[in-house]
Amino acid sequence: MNDFASERDADLREFAEGLLRFDTTEENEAPAQAFVRERLDELGFETYEWVADAEELADHPSFPDDPGEIPVEDRPSVGGVLEFGDPDAGPTLVLNGHVDVVPVARESWSSDPFDPTWRDEGDEETLTARGAADMKSGLAACVFAAKHLHESAADGSVPEVRGLDGRVVVESVVGEEAGGVGAAAAARSNPYPFERDAAIIAEPTELRPITASEGSLMKRLRLTGRSAHAATRWRGVDVLPSFEQIRRAFRDLETERGESVTHPLYDRFPVPWPVVVGRVEAGDWASSVPAELTAELQIGVAPGETVAEVEEVFDRRLAQLVADDEWLADHPPEFERFSVQFEPSEIDADEPVVTAVQRAMEANGLAETDPRGATYGADARHYIDAGVPTVMFGPGSIEQAHFPDETIVWSEVLTAGEVLSDAAREFLA
Repeated sequence: MNDFASERDADLREFAEGLLRFDTTEENEAPAQAFVRERLDELGFETYEWVADAEELADHPSFPDDPGEIPVEDRPSVGGVLEFGDPDAGPTLVLNGHVDVVPVARESWSSDPFDPTWRDEGDEETLTARGAADMKSGLAACVFAAKHLHESAADGSVPEVRGLDGRVVVESVVGEEAGGVGAAAAARSNPYPFERDAAIIAEPTELRPITASEGSLMKRLRLTGRSAHAATRWRGVDVLPSFEQIRRAFRDLETERGESVTHPLYDRFPVPWPVVVGRVEAGDWASSVPAELTAELQIGVAPGETVAEVEEVFDRRLAQLVADDEWLADHPPEFERFSVQFEPSEIDADEPVVTAVQRAMEANGLAETDPRGATYGADARHYIDAGVPTVMFGPGSIEQAHFPDETIVWSEVLTAGEVLSDAAREFLA
């Protein structure tokens, strides 16, 4: 165990609280990023800032083809660099977190979601706020893990960190929830005057290493029926039965794919490649047969697959159903991509950054070091695609992410800081 918890707890609390007070929903990250950059400057980091180029992202398969649909203005991402020994003689490790959070239904919260609330729950102290788990606490842990290692190397008091060469970069990126705006820009157009050798993203992984991340295909379905007065509904064609038919067909396909598309890191999930109809809008008046329906779906993509391959599978199943239905055959549905797409990602478990995290976990008493897969998408894919091996490891649980009263156990944040600091040391060494 290192002395991270005793030396960094107060500063880590102050930083996390300050960051959590910013409402970073709806592309409103700039004030929080100014706070992050100012604090990194005060802590002795050399800071960098970049804003994504919408034209460049429009060429990226994750984003819409129209640059006008990719909001980038006044959305800076921030990086802070600490150098060790001869920085060009050693590797560079990125510790990454995103500052954006999902919207809040305030009526579902027991406290103000942007007023951090501390509670004692049994033997544990918890912190509640939007972003507490996903993932401002993890970002705060990255900042002070890097600072702790740097100060330990500078004063020479810890034999294990003497003579380290290289760099540790802490990144606070924007737009992760919307496809990874800041990370995609950093991956495609390196904002630093040096190369990056590996990255750790402090997503809420329950203090377990995640080496595989599921992708997702976003599709919008539009159906057309025929309207009629409710008093003579037999004269109309209701779109709802057609939609239910399609939904059942896709649910059957979800089951089939769960049995035929296998991956050893996803055996623990009852539904490894979920299909979710997240939004449905139909009809325009209570006393009229609904003649139009729009549904938006998220479809899971397994590591080793591509979004395009899975899209073809679902398009083909829909085409089979349409061919067997007289109305749908004459009035074919629209089934098109929308929003952003998440390609899956995966790295080998023997990558040096993974083994560095595992050794650091063991040194801090965490026994469950076997890599896992995650059923959510994350920014890791952008760095992996750019040739930067990336593992996810951080405090908190995905079960708290995006939920009302989002909460994290504070001791997990401190443990994450200890592990990240030791992992950076292992990697640089």
